[in-house]
Amino acid sequence: MDKNPYARKRKSFMEVGEVFFWIATINTWQHLLQEDRFKEVIIQSLSTLSERGLIDVFAFVIMPNHIHLIWRTNALNGKETAHGSFLKFTAHTFKKMLSGNDRELSKYAVNAYNKQYEFWQRDSLAVHLYSRHVMLQKLNYIHLNPLAIHWNLVDNPWDYYYSSARYYEMNEKNFDFLKDVREEF
Repeated sequence: MDKNPYARKRKSFMEVGEVFFWIATINTWQHLLQEDRFKEVIIQSLSTLSERGLIDVFAFVIMPNHIHLIWRTNALNGKETAHGSFLKFTAHTFKKMLSGNDRELSKYAVNAYNKQYEFWQRDSLAVHLYSRHVMLQKLNYIHLNPLAIHWNLVDNPWDYYYSSARYYEMNEKNFDFLKDVREEF
């Protein structure tokens, strides 16, 4: 296959087998993930993809309107990427969860030929973690996100449940899918 070396890669492009820092944002920055029941959908999807060997999750935080991950995709899920499967599964589940609430669901309505709703902004940001220094920088950023002044969700990173900070700071593994990224670099 003849590839154009000058073609722009999507921001969300991730090479299978490589470790990436990845950000996915709820469409129009709405706070859909404020409620724990929506966060649990994220956890369920990460757990399932991990159990199936499609991804390795090294670090994460689920914020009210976006998520940060350090992960590696290991294989395609049929014909689609693992992160594509993640986004699709969570979006379908969010839609089901909001199906009885037209006011809330309408916030995600789009005028597209292939879908009625869009829960995730298109073209998530993926940053290849090419060195231990960059990896540690992103790991620190993820874990400090809930403490940012505009969020102020907790006083200590390890107190925020929907994060891998407790695993790295206190060696407590609340999520079975987590692996230590420091062993990769």
